[in-house]
Amino acid sequence: MKKLLSPIFTLLALALVTAPALAQIQTPAPSPAAMVQQTVGLTDVSVSYSSPGVKGREVFGDLVPYGKVWRFGANSATKFSFSKDVVVGGVEMPAGDYAVLCTPAKDSWSLMFYPYESGNWGSYMDKTPAGKVAVEPMMSKEMVERLRFTIENAEMNSADIVFAWADTKVSIPVEVHTEKQVAASIDKVMSGPSKNDYYAAASYYHDSGKDLEQALEWINKATEGDNPMFWQVRRKALILADLGKKKDAIDAAKMSMELAKKAGNDDYVRMNKASIEEWSK
Repeated sequence: MKKLLSPIFTLLALALVTAPALAQIQTPAPSPAAMVQQTVGLTDVSVSYSSPGVKGREVFGDLVPYGKVWRFGANSATKFSFSKDVVVGGVEMPAGDYAVLCTPAKDSWSLMFYPYESGNWGSYMDKTPAGKVAVEPMMSKEMVERLRFTIENAEMNSADIVFAWADTKVSIPVEVHTEKQVAASIDKVMSGPSKNDYYAAASYYHDSGKDLEQALEWINKATEGDNPMFWQVRRKALILADLGKKKDAIDAAKMSMELAKKAGNDDYVRMNKASIEEWSK
């Protein structure tokens, strides 16, 4: 007959088995994560990367071979981020995040920009980059032990993303569209509120039970013209109904219903139909 283990012995055995799995020793990463960010004009520019050290090794041409694709750092793909459209090394780049790989050579480096999907740099190898940029490596005046990116020479319309590691330095020019962005902002403000602005203001006043006459004035501005939106006219009908103007509310609901039919929106057709029946009683 088998002997049963005592509860105390069983607990001790489980503790010995699970303790190593639960214990975790934290140590510094050999290539710690780093990030640099700078606002250039109205555009936020940032670089997220891992920063390996030289550690007495021959870097370019040995640790990082010439003519082979490199992740532009360590661990995972280096990420460049632009909050607005930019021009990198003469190449237009839409706003967004990019995984940047590079192929170094003695006289020229090729940078490949891919829409960022993950830090797995190998996953980009068989994909077509969104853009390629050629840059020229330079000898650094200082020996840079740990790989770093900096953003330098930031002005209203441009900056340089500068890579430095070991005895090598690479400057990547970035141009931003500050003047165009400012002009667009000025035009928008000077032209006054848009129809969507009037609709949002009217909706807020209506939903919060504020001045409904003011809400009606704003919704009239939102729906004026030849192409009102069915959901905006629906809001006008609701405001008119709450003001006790049932006849005008029914006319607006009928207009919203016809616009919704043309747009293929059955939900708004049903809602307007129900409102018309209710307000006609």
